[in-house]
Amino acid sequence: MSQHPIRTMSDLPTELPVFPLPGALLFPRWQLPLNIFEPRYLNMIDDVMQEERVIGMIQSMGGPKSRPHLAHTGCAGRITAWSETGDGRYLITLTGVARFDVKEELSVTTPYRQVVAEWSPYEDDLYEVAPSSMPDRQKLVRALREYTDANGMATDWLAVEEAPLETLINALCSGCPFSVIEKQALVEAQTLKDRAETLITLLEMDVSGSNGGTLQ
Repeated sequence: MSQHPIRTMSDLPTELPVFPLPGALLFPRWQLPLNIFEPRYLNMIDDVMQEERVIGMIQSMGGPKSRPHLAHTGCAGRITAWSETGDGRYLITLTGVARFDVKEELSVTTPYRQVVAEWSPYEDDLYEVAPSSMPDRQKLVRALREYTDANGMATDWLAVEEAPLETLINALCSGCPFSVIEKQALVEAQTLKDRAETLITLLEMDVSGSNGGTLQ
């Protein structure tokens, strides 16, 4: 099992197996647990575990159920935890590495889909966000308070205040009931500050909407 560190874009594969899944978001340094049970994705995990352990999470955007359309942008993750259940499923954890654009989809014989990944727009994903580039935490917290109040949600505000800001933003992006298109806007936001601003806009839109709490 290869475990070469990923330090630069050249360490990332050009051809990338992808897991299309609407609503499941991965971001750099964010962890996503997955329960793998479909044979084609069990096959994919078997294959990547022998190589770099990198797969691309990408949202499906309509189209045939058997072969949905892929979003333009996804996020690659490395398998950092793996276990097998007694009934043949894999429980894995992906840790986000960097986002990618789909340059083209490959014609392959594998049961899972593969794409040519364009990494260059997201080179900064490989590096921790500088403190000077961090979003405004209090602006985000205010928007979150209004959103939770409008929707009658209980919130652990101590955890909100103490969580690292990048972790908080990614948790809200992943956990709030946004539509696939809205979640895709969060994936495609260029910087963490842009992602936070998009998130705040979505929270405020929900509060001001006549059907508060329905971001479907």
